[in-house]
Amino acid sequence: MAAAQLVLYRRDLRTEDHAALAHAMAAGPTVALYVLDDAADGRPLGSAARWWLHHALTRLASRLARLGVPLVLRRGDQNAWVLALANQLRAGGVYWSRRYTPWGIAADTALKVALRERGLTAESFTGSHLSEPWSVQTRQGGWFKVFTSFYKAALAQGEPAMPLAEPSAQVWPEGLAPLARETLNDWRLLPIAPEWAAGLRQAWPADLGASEDRFARFIAQALVAYRDDRNRPDVGGTSALSPYLAFGELSPRQIWHAVRHATAAEPRRKDGAEAFLRELVWRDFSTNLLYHFPELPVRPFQEKFHAFPWRQDAAALVAWQQGRTGYPWIDAGMRQLRATGWMHNRVRMGVASFLTKHLMLSWRAGEAWFWDTLVDADPAQNIANWQWVAGCGADAAPYFRIFNPISQGEKFDPCGRYLKRWQPSARGYDAGAAGISPIVAHKDARERALAAFAKL
Repeated sequence: MAAAQLVLYRRDLRTEDHAALAHAMAAGPTVALYVLDDAADGRPLGSAARWWLHHALTRLASRLARLGVPLVLRRGDQNAWVLALANQLRAGGVYWSRRYTPWGIAADTALKVALRERGLTAESFTGSHLSEPWSVQTRQGGWFKVFTSFYKAALAQGEPAMPLAEPSAQVWPEGLAPLARETLNDWRLLPIAPEWAAGLRQAWPADLGASEDRFARFIAQALVAYRDDRNRPDVGGTSALSPYLAFGELSPRQIWHAVRHATAAEPRRKDGAEAFLRELVWRDFSTNLLYHFPELPVRPFQEKFHAFPWRQDAAALVAWQQGRTGYPWIDAGMRQLRATGWMHNRVRMGVASFLTKHLMLSWRAGEAWFWDTLVDADPAQNIANWQWVAGCGADAAPYFRIFNPISQGEKFDPCGRYLKRWQPSARGYDAGAAGISPIVAHKDARERALAAFAKL
């Protein structure tokens, strides 16, 4: 009988296009392990992400059960549990998808050394990106700090590899005893008191095929107009696949090739497809930044911002968090976030600009709030995108680009449908139109920000 194999799951909660799972199952009877480790992402998961994780692991357990692979759940130090379970199973090998965060690299490097010292096979694979962060290089062998150049170089490498099929089901050998495991209910990932997740449940069905259904609807209904409609929060023109990508329930290679296939079948989708696939490359670019600049979580990418005089204003921060700034575009977005754990990208840019430029509060305060409230919070994207909007990141928006919270709403929600849903008391997008006094005057705030940024 072949030795048991162990596959370690993190942000790759699927069974298709999963090289680690495929290699493990090809080598012998396989056990899957997920460890709830507060250090896995450099900090504990946020509240909304914990809610998502509960349902994502439920879906993963069902998919693995169809393959005859038991899913073992543990809490605590990830590496310690891997070594303990490998010892219990007398495993021949451990397999996982690579991580590119500074904390992930350090932990996985140590794990690989410890496993090989014990004589076990230890292999890692690409899992959640189109390409490895070291594979897209400048002509001089360096790394890209500007997205457009990164995008062109990534496309020049050709199409990503085709996604892997789901492995065939295994039969659990009689000689291997059942494994004791914790349950998801033991972890209490779902809110109890107060129970604030009703909006999340409505926005994100927990069904096993939820990701596939949402993706299929996007291709059928929205892909053709994506280039234009992706900026319109009132028409549902985006895919809303970001949480499934963030937790690896879908792989970017699956999405990429499905979109290519759909475009070949209906060429009028080409413009929308190119714009959509560009966003997948932007996701890789964010990972590229964090991989090559591991201080990104704590330092601005642009050194000149290191001593920038961000303000301290607890009351303004709370008003922004609660959607009570007095600007309906900003407040509608923040209320959508609190209700659903998600916000349209165009609105995300607006609320981030408002916090960092109108209120001149640090991007780190906004990033921490998004980490706690987004179901799609991703270690690299959350940080890189906040720095981009604040003007201190790579390929950053110029400092003089300050989103107007009035004209943005009027431009991207011209009929007021988004406003009616998330800020129904508002009579338009003017400051104070929802009966909330604006916490800052747009003109004064813009001039103050321009003066501060110009000093850099």
